[in-house]
Amino acid sequence: MTTAARQAQFEQLLERHRGIVLKIAHAYCRDTEDRRDLAQEIAAQLWKALPAWDRGRPFSTWMYRVALNVAISHARSAGERRHLPLEEAGVEPGHDADAAREADDGVRALYRCIERLDPLNRALMLLYLDERSQREIGEILGLSETNVATKIGRLKMRIRDELGA
Repeated sequence: MTTAARQAQFEQLLERHRGIVLKIAHAYCRDTEDRRDLAQEIAAQLWKALPAWDRGRPFSTWMYRVALNVAISHARSAGERRHLPLEEAGVEPGHDADAAREADDGVRALYRCIERLDPLNRALMLLYLDERSQREIGEILGLSETNVATKIGRLKMRIRDELGA
């Protein structure tokens, strides 16, 4: 494949799955400039790593893995000072009048709990809330399926305890 064809394919895949990059950048950075920088860094690392993508596997799974690794490294180097509350990261509750008002408070409390998680566990919960399978979460984060199940169970218990549910 020529460099031009590879670049065109990459741009098409990146555009199709850009929501993944934006969601991760928003979840790990508070400041607009930092989010933009992180999104650009994710795109650059995706381009560098593109030859390693196994075309027999879903691009979105591979993309999540690279993007989360970049974001986690960024968060650790930034000392977790500038993450954005998840409800402002485009992960919002629905807006269904009375039920939404009641649910909004619970969802906001859940997001506050998730915000306090370390970068790896935050990534795990983002993927879980995005309804990724345990197998796929494991592939993305480099964990065994059993480890993912255990971590999700513990995180659910921890969040339930924090919420008093």
